[in-house]
Amino acid sequence: MEILLETERLVLRRFTTADADVLAALHGDPAVMRYIDDGRPVPRAVVVGETLPAILRGYRDLPPGQGRFAAVERATGRFAGWFALGPAGTPGLRGGTELGYRLRPALWGRGLASEVARAVVDSAFADPATERVVATTMAVNAASRRVMERAGLVYVRTFFEPWPDPIEGAEHGDVEYALTRARWAGRDTGQATAPGADLPAG
Repeated sequence: MEILLETERLVLRRFTTADADVLAALHGDPAVMRYIDDGRPVPRAVVVGETLPAILRGYRDLPPGQGRFAAVERATGRFAGWFALGPAGTPGLRGGTELGYRLRPALWGRGLASEVARAVVDSAFADPATERVVATTMAVNAASRRVMERAGLVYVRTFFEPWPDPIEGAEHGDVEYALTRARWAGRDTGQATAPGADLPAG
């Protein structure tokens, strides 16, 4: 098992083909997918035939430490969800290293997403090439926005992208959060700038 990092309660490791069932269950959960893509659960055939193979290819094609990694509970060994780092690919983002995450709803509200997101952000900046970590969600997704804030990212802007099949809340747009290397490095020295001061204008 190749481990990316460990936190107090979760371990991040590479996905394998043996994770097909738990990944399909995660992406097939309506609550998980409510604010993602078209807001609909992803069919198992798509997860097994497209999503998981793409994740596995990422370990070959992306720089070390980037990709999508399975999150596993330290106490039980159960699959919890996933966290991701990689070149910004969400429509509307303007470069940077993108943070992503999904957790099983049974684990929501325990601070797990924030705990691991902070560690993933730190791991991103361990690479000297990383200058900016970014993340995005629908403006109405308050829970995801809190995770971004607790991971140290700050609000940059609200933007509107044309979605082929808009879902409820899309009229409020999407939000971009970001953390620059300078601000990240200043967190422990008291030199952090005012929120958003070192970020590009929206």
